[in-house]
Amino acid sequence: MATKSWHSLPEYQALRALMESGTTAKAAARLGRSQSAISRSIASLEDRTGRMLFERDGGRLSPTNEAAQLNRRLDALFEALDRIDGPSEAAQETLSIAAPPSYAHRFLIRHVASFLKANPHFFVRLDVSPSEDVIRGILDRRFDLGLTGVELSRDGVKLVPYRRSSAVCAMPAGHPLERLDVVRPEDLDGQGLIALSHRHARRAQLEKVLHASKSAPIILAEVSTSLAAVEMAREGLGLAIVNPFPMVQYAEGTEDGVVYRPFASQIEYRSYFVMPDHRPAPAIARAFMRHLRLHTTRDAFTEKA
Repeated sequence: MATKSWHSLPEYQALRALMESGTTAKAAARLGRSQSAISRSIASLEDRTGRMLFERDGGRLSPTNEAAQLNRRLDALFEALDRIDGPSEAAQETLSIAAPPSYAHRFLIRHVASFLKANPHFFVRLDVSPSEDVIRGILDRRFDLGLTGVELSRDGVKLVPYRRSSAVCAMPAGHPLERLDVVRPEDLDGQGLIALSHRHARRAQLEKVLHASKSAPIILAEVSTSLAAVEMAREGLGLAIVNPFPMVQYAEGTEDGVVYRPFASQIEYRSYFVMPDHRPAPAIARAFMRHLRLHTTRDAFTEKA
């Protein structure tokens, strides 16, 4: 006997209700239908499948093996229907952040971790990129939020002030200049210096300060990031004039071996959140900005912008 390929949810509901209750009266009451409607649904299902699903035993209907097998196959269908009708699951929100190495390594890692622990339904994707790529990624909509210490203005991008700081002199612990409360440009004369590469505007700014003071340090190495300069200072190679943020924000105990002293100059730095200018930032990005501002530790060299 050929069977029909269509499906009827009322028939499947009648089958399950009848199997669980045992009588058409109870099945009808459970589904809010008439007894005759339950009987017609079962008869239609038997006709469509070509199987006898119930045997009458006195005044009670007993399911056959075929009914039990069909009911088991229907479990997945009714579980899916329960999920549809049940409470909706919280959608996992994703935040894509981009930042240069000086921000991304260690500093942002710590704050991303605490942000996710406080908001377990969030998901963060962190990309480590040069500041130019951070700006480009915001413009291309590859990132929701960026951080940078470089003031790169572009149409379509908004720089939101985050922190400001003055230059510091980073040195290995035990260096002769550690005894000074403030390092002045003339104090660098003849000292070994780890300098930022010439592609950084800060390099030219420092050279102007040193020239005005007739100070001539010995350039021992050039690096592309403040983080690399500080790490070389830690290794005892020499001094470095850098933006203290976010290096001084690292967890206590991780910066043993390097000492910071204020550097007497007009060199100042700004740190920014990078956001799209022509569309609103997603709520998760604004939440992370609030988290970062709230949990950024106070220090002697930086302050809120």
